[in-house]
Amino acid sequence: MIQTIPVNKAKQDLIQLITNADKKRNEYTITVGKSSATIIATDELESLRETLAIMSNPIVMKEIKEAEEQVKKGKIITFEEFEKELQENV
Repeated sequence: MIQTIPVNKAKQDLIQLITNADKKRNEYTITVGKSSATIIATDELESLRETLAIMSNPIVMKEIKEAEEQVKKGKIITFEEFEKELQENV
């Protein structure tokens, strides 16, 4: 859940807000007038960007859907089988 905090309060608690965003995964929206910005953990932002990049790529999404269909059909291999194939093709 995102907690909304006015900028004056955020200034006082900035170090704690950053620490909580990083360690506890808290999210904060800081407001000043009609403007706002959100504080989230850096690795969470990177993860969101990666997800967006994947979901925005039609080729990758097609490959994911094809893989999901293969799983539904039972066309899977174990990790050991995959590792063996990988070593044979290196």
